[in-house]
Amino acid sequence: MSTFTHGNVSIEVDEDGFMLEPEQWNEDVAKAIATTEGVNELSEEHWKLVHYLRNYFLQFGVAPMIRKLCKETGFDLKKVYELFPSGPAKGACKVAGLAKPTGCV
Repeated sequence: MSTFTHGNVSIEVDEDGFMLEPEQWNEDVAKAIATTEGVNELSEEHWKLVHYLRNYFLQFGVAPMIRKLCKETGFDLKKVYELFPSGPAKGACKVAGLAKPTGCV
């Protein structure tokens, strides 16, 4: 366990940079974490994906399968990787404040 600090954001993260206390997530935290994924500014498309992931996780307790993510957001997999170069599991889920996915996202 370590602490990630960026600007006025300071959160506890695991060895892969995922939040240990997802209930501390907010948009400032998302912006700070995004910088670790090579995303320096979150666009409307980024937020659409992040909020979808976050809402799905809060409702079902897991990250959605990638097929469902693409279908329900309207983004194809190529677009998801354009938004989050490290991918939906590592990048997008991390920015959304989700726990580290155990399987496919």
